[in-house]
Amino acid sequence: MSIEFFLATLVVVIAPGTGVLYTLAIGISNGSKASIAAAFGCTLGIIPSISACVLGLSAILHTSALAFAILKYAGAAYLIYLAIQTIRDTGPLNLNTDTKQQHYWEIARKGLLLNILNPKLSIFFLAFLPQFIPAGITNSSLMIVELGAIFMAVTFIIFVGYGLAASSIRRLILSRPKIFTVIRYGIAGTFASLGLKLAMSER
Repeated sequence: MSIEFFLATLVVVIAPGTGVLYTLAIGISNGSKASIAAAFGCTLGIIPSISACVLGLSAILHTSALAFAILKYAGAAYLIYLAIQTIRDTGPLNLNTDTKQQHYWEIARKGLLLNILNPKLSIFFLAFLPQFIPAGITNSSLMIVELGAIFMAVTFIIFVGYGLAASSIRRLILSRPKIFTVIRYGIAGTFASLGLKLAMSER
């Protein structure tokens, strides 16, 4: 791994996107453990995009207008769904011990879908990872997998940091219902705007 790849990965991961927004929202509304579940789900959601890059499926998304459109509109619809769910959630979830584990898996599943349904992520890896493969390497697929694994590790660590930071101010926010309402609507509006932006995006 080159220092250039590591620095580029840091810049890409730290930049706010749907995964960061989702992890922050979960951290504020559900606490630190839930935010880790969100980070875990978002990180797992990268695997299909890396696999697509290795298998060349990203190139199909890049060249096929129909395939790109199907995944794009599915992703946009899911973001809008998350916006609606955020508005409907009028407060933090109060869960007993028996349902917490199931709840964490549900949070992780939503984070997973968030990245799977984003066609631009697969195309991003198609353009991003090959830049850091040394010339003359015999097994480029293995190198892509290795770089992808590093990218996932950095993503998980940084997303956990975002989530824990959000959860650290959770009590302060929840003790002021008006502030929590403003943040909830702000997050919902951002999800909706990202969904619309994805729906109108070109390859």
